[in-house]
Amino acid sequence: MNAPIDYLLHLADNALILGQRNAEWCGHGPILEEDIALANNSLDLIGQARMLYQRAAELQGGDATEDKLAYFRDVPDFRNYTLCELPHMPLMSATAQGDRDFAITIVRNFLYSSLMVLVWDQLQNSKDAQLAAIAAKSLKEVRYHLRHSRDWLVRMGDGTTESHGRAQNAVDQLLSYTQEFWTNSPQEASALSNGTGIDMAALQTDWNQIVDAALQEASLQRPAAGGFVTTGKQGIHSEHLGFVLTEMQSLARAHPQATW
Repeated sequence: MNAPIDYLLHLADNALILGQRNAEWCGHGPILEEDIALANNSLDLIGQARMLYQRAAELQGGDATEDKLAYFRDVPDFRNYTLCELPHMPLMSATAQGDRDFAITIVRNFLYSSLMVLVWDQLQNSKDAQLAAIAAKSLKEVRYHLRHSRDWLVRMGDGTTESHGRAQNAVDQLLSYTQEFWTNSPQEASALSNGTGIDMAALQTDWNQIVDAALQEASLQRPAAGGFVTTGKQGIHSEHLGFVLTEMQSLARAHPQATW
């Protein structure tokens, strides 16, 4: 059984875009250890994206390759969560020159990895044998990502007045974007129907337990749910994805025939 191509692209795009965002900390980490940790996190995510793009290219056939899927699709073609494409700073200052906020990165990584540790665990039972194998490998990596981000979340939330305030602001800003996790999309419905995907709504209770336990330990408050539900996985993105893709794709597009 083969997973739908758009479903594989959804999973791959999440990993690629968040990996690209985390890579922006390379050389800019608050401490050397975190510079290395976030670079390793980025490499894990981009490695997951590569495996998923390779599987999608295999199913698509023709001249499709992992590089073409990563570097030669445009904003409406990407199916990543809007959460993954947001900048590392409060959104009110995102269009201005400003410093990255480590708390934004940590909270986003925590919210995403709390989800993906559940997703990859379930996808080990996918009827697409290659996707199941990718899930088994990715689960080992995302368990580390969750442990790393959760440890930092608790350290910041239960730390100084400054670190607590930054962590709480990040939670307040980002949590509403996670509502997109539970909305259905055509590619998810198709994958669920043929046994290669999973029911995302069924993961919500377990995800809430992971998140709430960490927030309680970190002395952070969970904001009320509500507001606009983003639609990145349906190809309707924020203005930030275009800037991410411009930087990420510029070299490949400038030299499309290059070999390395």
